[in-house]
Amino acid sequence: MTAADGRAALVVGEALVDVVHREDGAGGATTREHPGGSPANVALGLARLERRATLLTRLVDDERGRTVLAHLRGSGVELAAPLLPAGGGARTSTAQAHLDADGGAQYEFDLEWSLPEDVLADVLAAGERPLVVCTGSLGTALEPGAAQVSRLLDALRPTTTVVYDPNLRPSIIGTAEAARPGVEALVATSDVVKLSAEDAEWLFPDRAAEETVRSWLGLGPAVVVLTRGGDGALAVCSAGEVDEPGRRVDVADTVGAGDSFTGGLVDALWSAGLLGGERRGALAGVDLDVLRACVAAATDVSAVTVSRPGADPPTRAELSVS
Repeated sequence: MTAADGRAALVVGEALVDVVHREDGAGGATTREHPGGSPANVALGLARLERRATLLTRLVDDERGRTVLAHLRGSGVELAAPLLPAGGGARTSTAQAHLDADGGAQYEFDLEWSLPEDVLADVLAAGERPLVVCTGSLGTALEPGAAQVSRLLDALRPTTTVVYDPNLRPSIIGTAEAARPGVEALVATSDVVKLSAEDAEWLFPDRAAEETVRSWLGLGPAVVVLTRGGDGALAVCSAGEVDEPGRRVDVADTVGAGDSFTGGLVDALWSAGLLGGERRGALAGVDLDVLRACVAAATDVSAVTVSRPGADPPTRAELSVS
């Protein structure tokens, strides 16, 4: 399927610049900037897999904002909102990513998150509703934008599959105790949930991550997937569980790995004909062979991303020759 075929994916949430700091092992460090933001990375991954992807985000018309815009448009991502005027303190958001020796990243954010109300109204007034809406990360955690996203999901859900990745940022959202109610409310209204083991362990330190995804299935989603880095992924649905092994790759860093997995999973469910409000029953009854194939495809996509620096998901052509 090409990007021009069928309904679109709408991805909602932050787009920003990752300022990546990496120690060089000799007491020094290098700093590089990459366009990023978890939802923006999901939109980028879907567009590179030749899906129509529209990103609803907040970008400012400054040097970094224009860089992010060019990066997204270069892969075919459409933006639902224009760049905001620079000045008066408005600036494109950044995430300072500090990489450890294994390529793992810890983040510090300089971020504002809200959406123009007229743009939200335009999205809801459009004649064609998206096939799937993907959200999470700071877009569903930081006010005032989080409340706007919640309203948007409520309006779209009758016609649209809802995909949610909490992708938690403790430095901004506070304690696990404070975050749990909002996270689980979003889980309960979603069709597909992707959760990292790191997030599961932060939210519920007294129980295994696998127990969390099993309990979340009971809140209402059709599919809940736990990603475990190099240890692969566990997916649960009404038919049972799928345990997909990880891929052996040389890891450049893990920036965007989970976002690439989400994009790959959505793409695979799309190919399986399981997206859209009218297919909600089929998704709820997905069989294990289909789910296994979808999780395997998502794992392949993520493995390519971690093999190269930054949030740089593969194209469909790259996957076909890998």
